[in-house]
Amino acid sequence: MKLIIPMAGRGTRVRPHSHTTPKPLLPVAGTMIVERIVETFARTLDRTIDEIVYILGPDFGREIKETLTDMSERHNAKATFRVQDVALGTAHAVSCAGEDLEGEVIIVFADTIFDSYEKVTLDDADSVIWLKEVEDPSRFGVAVHDGDTITDFVEKPSEPISKLAIIGVYYFKQGEHLMKEIQYLLDNNVTGHGDEYQLTDALDRLLKDGKTFKKATVDEWLDCGTLPAWLETTGEILKKENHSFDAYENTTIHPPVFIGDGVEISDSEIGPNVSIEARTTVTNSKVENSIIQKSVKLSGCNLKGSTIGNFAEADNATGEIHIGDHSILKQ
Repeated sequence: MKLIIPMAGRGTRVRPHSHTTPKPLLPVAGTMIVERIVETFARTLDRTIDEIVYILGPDFGREIKETLTDMSERHNAKATFRVQDVALGTAHAVSCAGEDLEGEVIIVFADTIFDSYEKVTLDDADSVIWLKEVEDPSRFGVAVHDGDTITDFVEKPSEPISKLAIIGVYYFKQGEHLMKEIQYLLDNNVTGHGDEYQLTDALDRLLKDGKTFKKATVDEWLDCGTLPAWLETTGEILKKENHSFDAYENTTIHPPVFIGDGVEISDSEIGPNVSIEARTTVTNSKVENSIIQKSVKLSGCNLKGSTIGNFAEADNATGEIHIGDHSILKQ
């Protein structure tokens, strides 16, 4: 079975970090967003994923491909790369892996982290759609259902027709059937919300063709699409995973925290809700509710609600700051 992950988007709402790192590769408590998604499938699916197809932007370089290849190998899967030259909607993104849409496929848009406490059974359905009950369904595409069977899809309903939001995870028993309907949208210029080619339109065509759709509900659906959401989701994951940590010189740690390998901390106060990635150095600082990436140097800082990029340096910085990779901030 193939896992197809469209990730060519620029991630503008998590800048400055997405200038150098695709959003799905950003860390959440020591693990990339996209790897957390793969881990969830390994834990909850009733079958294994043999190949992961990544749909990248045209300017994604060798280092990104190497990172994704290494991650795929850790999960015993082959890595394949396709390119989306221009963003024309969710259906268009999936079409960029058209040659891979054969047999069993799962498509996941890597904007969110999700989890389910129960195994997902993929038998006896042409498609399975992952859903989450939400308070305000008017913000989402929703699925109307009769028991476990989906009967209709509605984009951002004005009437309370369903509270089950589509979270962007889809299984298809025969990927070629989906590609046929996507090709129809492209060939006939059938666009939807935002004047783009929408995957929900292809799903609707499959449903009207008599295909059987079933639902799989998730217990957890956490957004990573903005800086505040990335911080909030990291805090939720930290509470859930309850990482252990070492003792550091003249330093107080307020859990939950994640502290990566090779981190050096002295004369500081860390936490709660702080993630510090590997090889970072923190001296004479107070940090809470923040994400500090790899090989960062912090000195004399008092940070709250901040995100710091890889190899960045901050001296005497105070309050909320967001600086990208290789940045230097001295105050």
